Amino acid sequence: MEKQEKQGHIGELIESTLNNIRSFAQTNTIIGTPIQAEGVTLIPVSRMSVGYGGGGMELSTKDGKVADGSYGGGTGAGARLDPVAFLVIRGDSVKLLPVAPPPANTIDRVIETVPEVVDKVTGFIEKQQEKKAAAAAEKLEEADLAE
Repeated sequence: MEKQEKQGHIGELIESTLNNIRSFAQTNTIIGTPIQAEGVTLIPVSRMSVGYGGGGMELSTKDGKVADGSYGGGTGAGARLDPVAFLVIRGDSVKLLPVAPPPANTIDRVIETVPEVVDKVTGFIEKQQEKKAAAAAEKLEEADLAE
């Protein structure tokens, strides 16, 4: 078997598998078909992960000779499609509604709440600074009145 012919076998396997993946992973797989109901349009958004592998070899006899047409090969692929979010369109308003799974463990919960805690602490500090400024202004007014 010629080298080019051998490469043709694995090339055909790879091409066939990749064509099947291409047909599955089209744009409307990731950005889904719009769903309309009562003046609201929902557009599903997904994430796709694909894994692929393949290989081939010539089969030889016990004495090490390669017989004509003794070639074996194969390819395989797997795909996973996860919903990520929905685009919600109502009139002129467009919002992204995430489809997030619940936090898996304590660290995830802590990381998820950090922005909320930072906002609360920042708000508390700002209120304290406003109170101090108001108290200082009040003392200045009292001092001016006393003079």
